[in-house]
Amino acid sequence: MEKSSADVSNRIRAIIVEQLGVDPAHAVDDASLVDDLQDEFNIELSDDVAEAVITVGDAIYVVTSKTKS
Repeated sequence: MEKSSADVSNRIRAIIVEQLGVDPAHAVDDASLVDDLQDEFNIELSDDVAEAVITVGDAIYVVTSKTKS
């Protein structure tokens, strides 16, 4: 059974809200994990690095490597 775009969108948002504890108002189409990471940790990521952040582990590695003294 084919899922509608709205159904897929709602299910993905529900996962993000439930698993990450994100306020539903912030689980919007133009929300950016990479932008949030840069703001939270006061770091800059190149486009190449930002595009490589796919998993939670990727995000941890990138932030850790950028914030090491």
